[in-house]
Amino acid sequence: MLLDTASLYFRAYFGVPESVTAPDGTPVNAVRGLLDFIARLVHDHHPQALVACMDEDWRPAWRVELIPSYKAHRVAAEQPAGPDEEVVPDTLAPQVPVIEEVLDALGIARVGAAGYEADDVIGTLTGRAEGPVDIVTGDRDLFQLVDDTRGVRVLYPVKGMGTLAAFDEAALREKYGVDGPGYALLALLRGDPSDGLPGVPGIGEKTAARLIAAHGDLPGILAAAEDPTSGVTPALRRRLAEARPYLAVAPTVVRVAADVPLPPFDAALPAGPRDPERLTELAERWGLGGSLQRVLAALPR
Repeated sequence: MLLDTASLYFRAYFGVPESVTAPDGTPVNAVRGLLDFIARLVHDHHPQALVACMDEDWRPAWRVELIPSYKAHRVAAEQPAGPDEEVVPDTLAPQVPVIEEVLDALGIARVGAAGYEADDVIGTLTGRAEGPVDIVTGDRDLFQLVDDTRGVRVLYPVKGMGTLAAFDEAALREKYGVDGPGYALLALLRGDPSDGLPGVPGIGEKTAARLIAAHGDLPGILAAAEDPTSGVTPALRRRLAEARPYLAVAPTVVRVAADVPLPPFDAALPAGPRDPERLTELAERWGLGGSLQRVLAALPR
């Protein structure tokens, strides 16, 4: 089981009221919400291995170089010597280091790589996996990894962790008309305002799905756009021709990386906390209470 950790703690932050606080009144709604998510996931799905995948760089320079608008609207401050500072709610930012400390004390693997997003870590670990993989994320970008042959599916929160939509290839085709690899192509054609991807003007989700169904992949779509007998309308031909500079670089930006250099780690789900003393200190300092106990109760015995 691979967690898109930032996606989940953002959901926890907005789903759990800020009235959930530490003894000193500091909000810990994201911390406790994420712990409850993890407890529910482990209890319901019994993963043998669990990795909390992290954004070491939420807006990698190599993606920005290709598409400068990539996540540009989410930049709080540019940092010439490192990752740009992301717009994060004032009461969430201080909770992220606490989340990291708690995961480390529990012994849940926390993995990231300089210059890469959590999506890229997930893509790399999915490619390395020898058995089925459940990817837990609120980010549809990761639908591109769905693969029935390898047993890779996405568990997408619909309402908290109590209601998860499981996306396999059949579910993707039913909702979007494409398979996993087709979703990446659909996303780059359609665009994604939340990531600053412009897409091809005039091509929405349904048109993108029809083009993919008819012509297979991006080279096939572009070839059809140049073939007067293909059935592609003049308006679509013009739009695709005008978008060629974008289409030349967008696949690299949209596709998750599959070859991220990762540090060594142990993905096995621990039977108990790695550092019980530190975990007790954190539980008392931040008032983690029942949320932490539910995680500990869900761990394998």
